[in-house]
Amino acid sequence: MNKLQQFLVKAKSFITEAVRVIKVTKKPSMQNFKMIVKVSALGMLVIGVVGFIISVFGALIGIGV
Repeated sequence: MNKLQQFLVKAKSFITEAVRVIKVTKKPSMQNFKMIVKVSALGMLVIGVVGFIISVFGALIGIGV
C-alpha cells in the first residue's frame, strides 16, 4: 500500500467515525443548557477570584507587578 492509499483509508475511517458521533449527539434541553451555562459561569468566577487574590497577595509582599 502506498502513502496515498494509506491516507485515503485513514481519511475514510475518520469521516465514518465523525458521522457516527454526529448521529449519536443530540441538542440539549433548555434546562440542561441553562445548567451548563451556570456551572461554566461559576467556574470562571472562581478562577477569576483566585487569580485576583493571588495578584493582591503578590502585590502586598512585593512579588510581581
